Parts: sequence; C-alpha cells; structure tokens
Amino acid sequence: MSVPQIKIPATYMRGGTSKGVFFKLDDLPEAARMPGAARDSLLLRVIGSPDPYGKHTDGMGGATSSTSKAVILSRSSKADHDVDYIFGQVAIDSPFIDWSGNCGNLSAAVGSFAISNGLVDKDRIPEDGICTVRIWQGNIGKTIIARVPITNGEVQETGDFVLDGVTFPAAEVQIEFLNPAADEGEDGGAMFPTGNLVDELEVPGIGRIKATLINAGIPTIFVNAADIGYSGTELQGAINGNEKALNRFEAIRAHGALKMGLINNIEQAAVRQHTPKVAFVAPPKGYVSSSGKEVAATDIDLLVRALSMGKLHHAMMGTAAVAIGTAAAIPGTLVNLAAGGEAREAVRFGHPSGTLKVGAAAEKVDGEWTVTKAIMSRSARVLMEGWVRIPGDCF
Repeated sequence: MSVPQIKIPATYMRGGTSKGVFFKLDDLPEAARMPGAARDSLLLRVIGSPDPYGKHTDGMGGATSSTSKAVILSRSSKADHDVDYIFGQVAIDSPFIDWSGNCGNLSAAVGSFAISNGLVDKDRIPEDGICTVRIWQGNIGKTIIARVPITNGEVQETGDFVLDGVTFPAAEVQIEFLNPAADEGEDGGAMFPTGNLVDELEVPGIGRIKATLINAGIPTIFVNAADIGYSGTELQGAINGNEKALNRFEAIRAHGALKMGLINNIEQAAVRQHTPKVAFVAPPKGYVSSSGKEVAATDIDLLVRALSMGKLHHAMMGTAAVAIGTAAAIPGTLVNLAAGGEAREAVRFGHPSGTLKVGAAAEKVDGEWTVTKAIMSRSARVLMEGWVRIPGDCF
C-alpha cells in the first residue's frame, strides 16, 4: 500500500536573481531537523531531484543552479543575531545537496522571511522605516546584515529598485556581508589561501594560466578571459551549449580547488560542486545583455562572467559578487588589474544580464590583506506560501 503525501509549511521566494524554497526549522519533520540523509532526501524530493530529464517537472526546482535551492531558518542561537540561516544547493541530475557555501542572492530574502515569520522580535520592527536583521550564516560561519524596508509594520516588497537579471522592479534590500573573507583555520585557509594575489595553474588540456584564488563571500577562482580564449562579453548561449568549454571550466575549477586546499585530490571536486566558483574577467567593453539592454564600456569598470554548478550564470551569484568587490579593492589581483589597477572601494561590473555595483572595505594589516565588509543592494519577494507536499516515505 502506498504511503500518502505529507504537507510541510513552506514559502517560495525570490532573492536577488535566485529563487528557492524556504522552511522554518521547526516546521520540518523531526527526522529532517538535523543535518543528514533524512534532511537531504526530503529536500531533494521537494526540489524534484535527481531528474534525468533536467526539467524538475515533479518538484519545486527550476532546473537551473539559480532556482534549485533550499533554505532553512530558525531563531538564532548566537548572541546579537536574530536568525540562523543555512543554504543547500541542490544538484539537478544527481542525488546531491552541497552545503559548503552560501547563496548571496537568497541572503536578500532571509531578512524578509524572518520578519514575516516571527523570527525577529516585534519590538525591533518599526512601523515604518528600515528593520535591520542580524543573520548568522551557518554554512560559512559569517554574519550578514539585511536592511529590510517596512511599511505599516510589514515587509515592503514592492518598489522601483531595478536589478539586472530580474524582470520586474521591487523594494531595495541592502545586504552587508561582515568579514566575508575566510579566517585562518577555516576551510581553505585565509583570504588568499596560497599567500599570493596571483598564482599560476597548470591545467591539463589548457596549459599554464594565471589565476587569483580568493576566499571572500565564497571561494572563487578568477582567470583572465583572454587567457582562455574569451572576450568577457559572452552570454550563456556561447558557453552552456558547448560541452568542451564546460569541461575546460570544470578542469580549471578542480585544479584551482586543489591549489586552494579545498579538496585533497582532483576526484573530490565532483562531490563539491557548489564551491569554488570559477569566473573570468576582462577590461571594460560594450556589449548587448541577454535582455537586449546595451551596456557601454563607460558604464562599467570591468567585465565578469561566472559559472555556477557547471553552467555560466545568467547574471551573477551574490557571493561571487562579494569576491569580485573584495578582489577589486586589492591592488594586483586579476580583478583589480582588469578594472584598471587602481585602489577602489566600489566596483561596477558587467555580467550577462547587465551591471551590478558592489562595495568592499579592504585594508592591509601586518602585511596581510583583510576585508571588513562588502555591501550590495538586491531585492526579494514572496512568490507563494502555504504547504509543499511530498510522499511520506521519501525521507
């Protein structure tokens, strides 16, 4: 006899250029409230993975890295924080969830969800104005500050803030990532795990290429577009339909992960798909974005294209934007050199969907670079709320 479906309270939200299924920890079945196989199996079934057809027809996922995501929140166990937040990047065609990193885009929705779902004390929510939500990001052990607009005591979601990569305008949410670089002793070591601003990677089939390897926001490997045969103006179609190109990027990612100390051997890269990211940079150049919007060279400081879960991202991952802003602020990195080589506190870069500005405060302390914060503006919106249903025996 078949086991009937169960229903779990859930909210489907967009944050930045991503969307995912949000849960309160206490609403999950007891077996899924702790990390482990039960939780992963439940979330895989919610999203609809693994799907050999690559469509997520039987789940809430959108069959892209930007839309195959799950978020779990609870009241914070940390002092001076409101909410604990963990993020799972759900693979599309394999039974795997990567918990190794954060999603910067969905971080923009965490504050709004926390306020609307009683995870922020009412005396901290103004009748009108900005509610500052203090978030503990459990995947990476970092603090995120979300400044959420409030109108009549409730989260304001509508507005005129336009974010390239998102179709409709919404209310602006400012996100501040505090001390976003890795600390000594953390996974992968310091902000520059090799101690160098620029390294050389020896990648089979490609040869020796320059790379900036940085742990800020999310571990990221930056290479020069010209060194791998690109201009930096590419859109998704130029890369995502080219299996040879995708395999080359995965080789760069795997060898960069090994040099960063994130894996012990190349084979381990296959089970660490969410991190590190790989991106390529180039000096400013005009192009037409995926929406048809013209981006002039004078509109931007540099070009950046980044891959997530093996595909070129349609815009830019929020955590990778933190890495871009941080690297741009440090003279001598490939990102900084592509932007002209000057010291800067903010950078506007061109991505496939348009442009994005990110600020970062970096300084050298005792000969080592450190970054105290990175700031960007995103938006967030509830798309649907209620219950998600899954077979009762799937976890």
